[in-house]
Amino acid sequence: MKHVVAFDVSMGKSTMVIYNRHRQCEFEGEILHNRPSFEQLHETLEQLTKQDGQAPEIVFEATGVYSKGLEKFLQDTHYPYCCLNPVQAKEETKSMRRQKTDTADAHKLAQTHFRNERVHTYVEDDYYKQMRAWSRYYDELDTEINHLHNRMHAILQQSFPELETLFSTRSALFLNIVQLYPHPDEVLAHSKTIIRNRLKQNTRKNLSLKRAEEKAECLLAAAKDSYPALSNQDVRCDQVRDYAQRIAELKEKKEQLIKQMVALSEEKVEYQVLMSFPGIGETTAVRIIGELGDIRRFKTHKQLNAYVGIDVRVYQSGKYEMKDIINRRGNRHLRKILFFMVKTMITLRQKTKNHFVEYYDKLKTQPQGKPHKVACMNKFLKVAFHLITHGITYAYEAATNYS
Repeated sequence: MKHVVAFDVSMGKSTMVIYNRHRQCEFEGEILHNRPSFEQLHETLEQLTKQDGQAPEIVFEATGVYSKGLEKFLQDTHYPYCCLNPVQAKEETKSMRRQKTDTADAHKLAQTHFRNERVHTYVEDDYYKQMRAWSRYYDELDTEINHLHNRMHAILQQSFPELETLFSTRSALFLNIVQLYPHPDEVLAHSKTIIRNRLKQNTRKNLSLKRAEEKAECLLAAAKDSYPALSNQDVRCDQVRDYAQRIAELKEKKEQLIKQMVALSEEKVEYQVLMSFPGIGETTAVRIIGELGDIRRFKTHKQLNAYVGIDVRVYQSGKYEMKDIINRRGNRHLRKILFFMVKTMITLRQKTKNHFVEYYDKLKTQPQGKPHKVACMNKFLKVAFHLITHGITYAYEAATNYS
């Protein structure tokens, strides 16, 4: 390498240093993350490329959303770069006495680039970027729904606690009932026929007249026995109605996101492969793609395990040896998706043939105490890596050949 350009990225700006092949600093300064500064940076990089006959090495540490602008500029101008994970950057630049300043960090990144074999960052296709954005959006909606459910629960326990025992709190019917009847007095103010008709009319999913009447009878019986801590004029009754409505809207938005992700993915090899696994539906398949990205950027399934964060952490000192536990430094969103995927596969054991479930059962009989679901996640990633990279769909009969 002839020149190294290193950046310490912060909000709206970066400290930049340029080192020559003799490991001497030729430039130290600051650039803003705006068009004029990036155009000036482009001229500088072009001059270095022309001078050396090759593009300079570019290195910086990932700093969440703040480094995205610099990444986009480098991708648009087709300059390869090394975007370091913060853990990796800290490990490679640490010293006995480290002074933490933006300028010092930029110099450290440049200096250590000469002695570390850093691989250029893999630039994914826009499809994977959009899928990840949708997946994270889906996750945010899910978190918001959980918060609203907790707030709704706190009020219902005062206004009409019986509702949460009569109906599944995650169902669309429950949300409709909360909006219609957050207080038992409002139920008792209507006849069974009126309640039945209102339930049928306000439930979007097909609710039969018979089932609507059964629910109306249950509501009336519960309302007669209920002793609420709030009056039906309390503002919190309106508040809980609002929570139920917002949850229903967010759930509908989640369904729309999945439909968009499926429409974008139907022709993709990874989607077809994932959908061939028993126990994996549309939502799980597209969310795995969104969080995993382009699996082809990994050389081995062990790198994939490290990305997810289920590689084993080893610690031994003297006579003490820590029990094997997973690293948890990887993608926590993907770990959660894979964990519930394995649980679903186990639940559906009677309906499908699945060698992951058989592997789970085998581990359960062994005395070592190996984390069973984590081991199944590990095995799934190994199989998925092989199938997707070779364009093969899952088949139970052939599972032993590629697991």
